[in-house]
Amino acid sequence: MTETPRHRYEISSDPARLDAGRVHNWLSTDAYWAKGRTREHQDRAIAGSLNFGAYALGSGEQAGYARVVTDHATFAWLCDVYVDPAARGHGLGGRLVAAARDHLAPTGVRRFLLATADAHGVYERAGFRPLDHPDQWMCLRFA
Repeated sequence: MTETPRHRYEISSDPARLDAGRVHNWLSTDAYWAKGRTREHQDRAIAGSLNFGAYALGSGEQAGYARVVTDHATFAWLCDVYVDPAARGHGLGGRLVAAARDHLAPTGVRRFLLATADAHGVYERAGFRPLDHPDQWMCLRFA
């Protein structure tokens, strides 16, 4: 097999591999949904979630991240999907999303949701669709 950029990364849900400082830097400085998030806030989010990292083969350097909030039985929320700018354009975001989907599929989770302003195509390729009945969903915002 010829090595392509797509094959230069492995996806893992091992929390010990996460570079929490790097994840915080990415999200708090570059992600429109998390700009300004404190490190303490990010660390709590990581601790309460199922986390996925994309790691460069050989160096092990983290190149991407995705987080799922779930009870592992009925519901899951995909969030904080981020790929380092240097690793973009090779399907790594899609691979992170697919890894999360495939990890949860056997658990019986019935609803796997997310919100996005700009990456609909990435999520559609993984099987996500617009809500059938958005009028049935509600939101409570604290801030």
